Amino acid sequence: MTAAPGFDPDTLRAEIAELLGERPEDVRDEDDLRDLGLDSMRVMHLVETWRARGARVEFADLTDLGTAPTLLAWSAYLNRA
Repeated sequence: MTAAPGFDPDTLRAEIAELLGERPEDVRDEDDLRDLGLDSMRVMHLVETWRARGARVEFADLTDLGTAPTLLAWSAYLNRA
């Protein structure tokens, strides 16, 4: 599956890293983003950013995936939505 423009893992990694004040290489594919400091306010910021780029996403979509919030889980979700 080809990632939708702007929702590929590397783009999401750069956005999340910037939001957390981390280097992109420090955000690994399977890291639980909560352990890196991603809180609900930051998730809300990402939701609004991604909506502006055309994603049909809600806060609950990212927090209720049935798995830990990881870069790969979110990228897969955003590319299906």
